[in-house]
Amino acid sequence: MGNLLRVLSKDYTPTNKPDIFVDFENAAPTETELPVWTTVQAALQESSSILEGMQCYAGASCEIRDAISNPRNVEDQDKAWQALRPLVSQLKRYYEFSLELEYIVPQLLGKLCSNELTPTEHLEMQQALVKQFAEILDFTLKFDDLKMTNPAIQNDFSYYRRTLSRRRINGSNSTEELDVPNEMANRMSLFYAPATPMLQTLSTTTTKFVSENKDIPVENTTDCLSTMASICRVMIENPNYRARFANEETMLFCMRVMVGVIILYDHVHPVGAFAKNSSIDMKSSIKMLRDQDARRVEGLLNALKYTTKHLNDDGTPKTIKGLLP
Repeated sequence: MGNLLRVLSKDYTPTNKPDIFVDFENAAPTETELPVWTTVQAALQESSSILEGMQCYAGASCEIRDAISNPRNVEDQDKAWQALRPLVSQLKRYYEFSLELEYIVPQLLGKLCSNELTPTEHLEMQQALVKQFAEILDFTLKFDDLKMTNPAIQNDFSYYRRTLSRRRINGSNSTEELDVPNEMANRMSLFYAPATPMLQTLSTTTTKFVSENKDIPVENTTDCLSTMASICRVMIENPNYRARFANEETMLFCMRVMVGVIILYDHVHPVGAFAKNSSIDMKSSIKMLRDQDARRVEGLLNALKYTTKHLNDDGTPKTIKGLLP
């Protein structure tokens, strides 16, 4: 409780003002990082193919429309069902990856938020693990953006569940024949229900980490997140740091990570990222984004506006709200 009160205190401010360079392009694990890094890396190898699958997800809208229009046409019903089965198996794979995140994120946080080092020291001395956490945040924003902009995902899965229920009642299928049986479909439904399912997974997992690890003060986690957000902003604003990026995409990566960690902080911190006494300089962070090419950051500004938890709280300064109209 004392740790929580300290975080909520008006006089509480982070003890460090980070000004370090995190090598998101080339960071390699040290010997002490290697065990956790290896576990996390094995899971992250699938993230790129998942995003590619989401980008190419065409859905079964035509088949579903025909089946709904002709409820007594057995051929149309079967076409819709056969079109849905591989798509729902694809969605199952994405759901199972979220379970992988539930497993690996606490391991990363356990290392990055331990009592052994300050938040800045953790981020400076454990850069390979910081890079992996950043990649998870980057993946989360990309996945959720693709999900929000493709209504076919939710429509396909909703129709699949309705059809599955009807087929069970009619005895059309045995459980062994189903790629996604009813129990799995129920769990997947809970996952896909939020607008941002991967963010929900990440915030729930982080909140659970804080509550279950009583030996790690809660501000260790919130300070880690706020420090990471500050480091990303400084790296973008500092021309000397920007000059060290070998790939132009790294700058956009830093912006996505900054936004991702702000959103996560806003979900897990008791009063959020937008409060007047927030450890994150939200005014500078938003202004930095608004100074970029609008086409590159529109989605990031929308993410701050629509997927954060505390933006519209009474305690959010009007100047901050004005930056996200």
